[in-house]
Amino acid sequence: MTLSTMDRRAAVRKLLDTRDGALVVTGLGSPSYDVHAAGDRDDNYYLWGAMGGAALVGLGLAQAQPDRRVMVITGDGEQLMAFGALATISVAKPKNLDVIVLDNQHFGETGMQSSHTGKGISFDKVAAAVGFAETAELRTLEEVDNLTAQLNEPAAGPRLFVLKIAAENLPRSLPPRDAVHVKNRFRAHLGFATC
Repeated sequence: MTLSTMDRRAAVRKLLDTRDGALVVTGLGSPSYDVHAAGDRDDNYYLWGAMGGAALVGLGLAQAQPDRRVMVITGDGEQLMAFGALATISVAKPKNLDVIVLDNQHFGETGMQSSHTGKGISFDKVAAAVGFAETAELRTLEEVDNLTAQLNEPAAGPRLFVLKIAAENLPRSLPPRDAVHVKNRFRAHLGFATC
């Protein structure tokens, strides 16, 4: 039996259209392209060459900006590189951090090899086991519609949601690759001096 999956770009657009001021950190590769395709903004922090770093960058940002919601949008392969980050986030207990894992069950950036999630690893179950306040696996855009309302409600702790997406290699929508530029415009958005 084949389980349903959703269109990744449509799902990401829904999340971003209702972000309500949330700061967005993207994982390496396709999640960055998906967020950029939905519209480049100063409050998007794109990671380049930081495989496995998105969730922990999101944690640091959530701790530094406790009055702002932080949404990490990353992929299953990138999150697998930082499996222990989920335990660290759970212990820190930020109430303003949401991790969204776009899961196509493949390593899309290296040739579409089957990933661990294609072999039974469920990030939502792992996150629940380590103590995330809310977790779920979503397979339809209608479920994403419901999630967008949920994300704008106060949380009791960190939340993680897995969006099961179609395994496809979409055209790249490349965000700025100049890391200093991305950092400076993000800092300026937050009201900090640039350097």
